[in-house]
Amino acid sequence: MFKNRLKFFQGVKAGLPVALGYIPIAVAFGLLSKSLDIPVYISVLMSLLIYAGASQFIGVNLLVLGASFGEIVITTFLLNLRHFLMTATLSQRLDGEVSKKWRSLLSFGVTDETFAVSVLQKEEELSKYFILGINTVAFVSWNVGTWLGLFFAASLPEVIKVSMGIALYAMFIGLLIPHIKKSKPVVVVSLLAMVINSLMYWASMLWGFSNGWGIIIATIASAAVGASFYSEGKEQV
Repeated sequence: MFKNRLKFFQGVKAGLPVALGYIPIAVAFGLLSKSLDIPVYISVLMSLLIYAGASQFIGVNLLVLGASFGEIVITTFLLNLRHFLMTATLSQRLDGEVSKKWRSLLSFGVTDETFAVSVLQKEEELSKYFILGINTVAFVSWNVGTWLGLFFAASLPEVIKVSMGIALYAMFIGLLIPHIKKSKPVVVVSLLAMVINSLMYWASMLWGFSNGWGIIIATIASAAVGASFYSEGKEQV
């Protein structure tokens, strides 16, 4: 019991940078929802049940545009297809036998940032309590930020409101840079993913498909290159 509790709080500690980065983004979501006259209960439920930043931002905009339920579901589904890859990868790092209930619980809390923190740990096998700690602190901060945006952030200066939009990118770069310094494969794979995703972004604008596919393709292609050229025997990522 003590060991499990220790692993949980180690996960909370590891997830604190993500949690701090989520607050301004969630505040921005709350502000956007309020400015678009989305009912408060819908915004709160989106953060509690959907818990996916990009999908929530797109979702509230589609609601305002009068999009159908099917259009919203399909759009957010395509945008989040990458979660299949992330959760499948993370499941291979879990230590011991983990029940389906535990896997379902952990998969709900997986985001781009919590996934990055988890898979960049040095340990080959990760405790389910450690991952739960990362996911919990991130989830709580996202929902606290949403409430702050809905009820308390309207009085903030406009320049601060606008600047909140870049917090997610700054946080993700901050998580990645320390590992880039230590590993050549991480540099190569990161740059390759960036180039492919940029090309797919422009392709999506030309041919009108969801940018979620670009993320999927960039992830698979860069991961395949990394696995092919930088096997564990050559260099540990």
